[in-house]
Amino acid sequence: MRAKSWKVWVAEIRRSMAREVNRHQMARYWISDWMIRAALFVLLSLPYGTRVRLSALLMSRIVSPLAGYDVRIRKNLKLIVPDMQQAEVDHIVRTVPANLGRTLAELYSGPDFVNRVACETLQGQGVAALDEAHRTGRPVMLVTGHIGNYDAVRGMLTRRGYRVGGLYREMENPFFNRHYVAAISRIGTPLFPRGRKGLANMVRFLKSGGMVGLVLDQHVRDGARLTFMGRDALTALSAAEMALRYNALVVPTYGIRRPDGGFDLIIEAPIPHCAPEVMTQALNDSLEARVRTNMDQWLWTHRRWKPAARRSKKLLGEVGDETPTKPPKPVSKR
Repeated sequence: MRAKSWKVWVAEIRRSMAREVNRHQMARYWISDWMIRAALFVLLSLPYGTRVRLSALLMSRIVSPLAGYDVRIRKNLKLIVPDMQQAEVDHIVRTVPANLGRTLAELYSGPDFVNRVACETLQGQGVAALDEAHRTGRPVMLVTGHIGNYDAVRGMLTRRGYRVGGLYREMENPFFNRHYVAAISRIGTPLFPRGRKGLANMVRFLKSGGMVGLVLDQHVRDGARLTFMGRDALTALSAAEMALRYNALVVPTYGIRRPDGGFDLIIEAPIPHCAPEVMTQALNDSLEARVRTNMDQWLWTHRRWKPAARRSKKLLGEVGDETPTKPPKPVSKR
């Protein structure tokens, strides 16, 4: 009887501590969100060009050092390109957060951002295949990475009348997540959050002939051990697996920044259907080639090269994963 009472007492203490931690965490989320809202209020009151430039400056000079992005960028560069000259490292440490700041301002600018990317021209070997898929209603997986502005192609295609949805990861901060989702919704809809319901809605949209944009360059704990930038990188096979199941094109797409402030909207040739691992490695290779020619535009703040961990039992990836890690199994070929 005493043992049972002791266990109940310990359980009650643990629940009380969890509630206390949760209250403190929610308070921190609320405070940080209002700081972000205040910064966004000031930025969005400015003309578009000024807001984008100021956001880049604030992220590079203030937020990045305080958040430790500088240290993480240097660590990743040392891992991947250890012989890089110090001047080039310093340049990337400044420009990567600046690109992140520009992207944030652009995503929150909605119609202003879409109006600018709509003036660009699609280029690349996959443009004709993408147009044909749109005409015939064939599903398409638009796969990109965190380079340039990953939503530029989605915004441009939506303006052209293409049915383009997007898969996104809900932010840990629920207060920030609410207005973040509202902001990216102004670039285009539908949007599908990670999770069981989001995946189901995304599959229905894909089967109806829609196009779904997703990013593939984040660590996935139960992903396949592939290579990226010359190192092992656990990578989700979901884009390839869903393409095989629903006969969807898999098309690498990129919105690469130009010095004049515009974008090169690149549609590469579709990845041929084969084994999911081979298809996904081809996607990693495609992104790697873009990163190596635009080193200052990829998000080197990623913890991309983590060691393998025990396999997750969840349907979709953990916090920090952008893509579903266990979609419906592909149809076997007999």
